[in-house]
Amino acid sequence: MGALTAEVRSIKADPGSQQRLLDLQAVDSALAQLQHRRRTLPEHAELARLRAEQQSSASDLVAADTAVSDLELEQAKAESDLDPVRERLARNQRRIADGSVPDAKALASMVAEVDHLKKRIGDLEDAELEVMEQLESAVADRDRLHARAVELENALAQTTARRDERLAALDAEIAQRRAERGEVAPGIDPPLLGLYDKVAASHGGVGAAELRSRRCTGCQLEVNAADLGTFAAAADDEVLRCEECSRILVLTAQSGL
Repeated sequence: MGALTAEVRSIKADPGSQQRLLDLQAVDSALAQLQHRRRTLPEHAELARLRAEQQSSASDLVAADTAVSDLELEQAKAESDLDPVRERLARNQRRIADGSVPDAKALASMVAEVDHLKKRIGDLEDAELEVMEQLESAVADRDRLHARAVELENALAQTTARRDERLAALDAEIAQRRAERGEVAPGIDPPLLGLYDKVAASHGGVGAAELRSRRCTGCQLEVNAADLGTFAAAADDEVLRCEECSRILVLTAQSGL
């Protein structure tokens, strides 16, 4: 292991101030965990999923409304196509029945036309029935999508309320922890606090670690015998650093020196 850096050699701090670094680190670690929980609430992902489904469902609903409208127009057209054919058939049948067509050739032609009109009406009614079946299916799809839209709206409202409730609880904890930090930080020598903040910013929020059982609790690596000897011989006010992770090392009764 190399010697302690010039930066560390130049910093001295009261042992009590160094011990308070562990209290500060505990508060900061708790704050980091709370912030992480705040960012990764399952409700965030659930809301994103629900919003994506809502957007897709809304698009499907527009398409379903359009399909129903188109089929309603098609059904109306099919009905309008049938009306004149039915009227002509009824008119021809009345003329045949009342004997108002005395000419045998004209009568035969009209009878043939009646047969043709009946077939034509049958074809048109079959086509209309097919459109009606398609319309019935389209209306069912539209109603299902409408119902799902209502479900999604309710799910979004419930999930949002649950998220807001959990966020409020976490924010209350965060505020409490920040208040604790405001009580602990002033008890630490400013140069030491500045070093701690600098190290924490570049080491995942962990600026100070306890040397416990000859192991740095920051990087979880065991300190070798030579460095342990250096730490044991250091003055009480000397600020120590882990040679592996560069975090500030705080000696305690459990350090094992």
